[in-house]
Amino acid sequence: MTYVVTDACIRCKYMDCVEVCPVDCFYEGENMLVINPNECIDCGVCEPECPAEAILPDTESGLEQWLELNTQYSAEWPNITTKGEAPADADAHKGEDGKFEKYFSPEPGTGG
Repeated sequence: MTYVVTDACIRCKYMDCVEVCPVDCFYEGENMLVINPNECIDCGVCEPECPAEAILPDTESGLEQWLELNTQYSAEWPNITTKGEAPADADAHKGEDGKFEKYFSPEPGTGG
């Protein structure tokens, strides 16, 4: 089992999860984070820290595409180890539907 970040993170990117991760397995894209499933130790401390409820265990059904996306982009995006500033409009996008289709960016973040 591993945890995955879903589209609920897109344009929210609160980064509270980064602060609590004991193995620094988060990677930063332009407008979302992903988890490297090979580095995640399945401790689960990140899941309750996410205000957007974007982090889920991959054992839940229907998360195959998110496991694939997390695997792909954690190999391309920079590792992030400290919490940065969430986007100014993060709260406006919290809970919004269809965020992947509307906003996903494959561009890397700045890392940190």
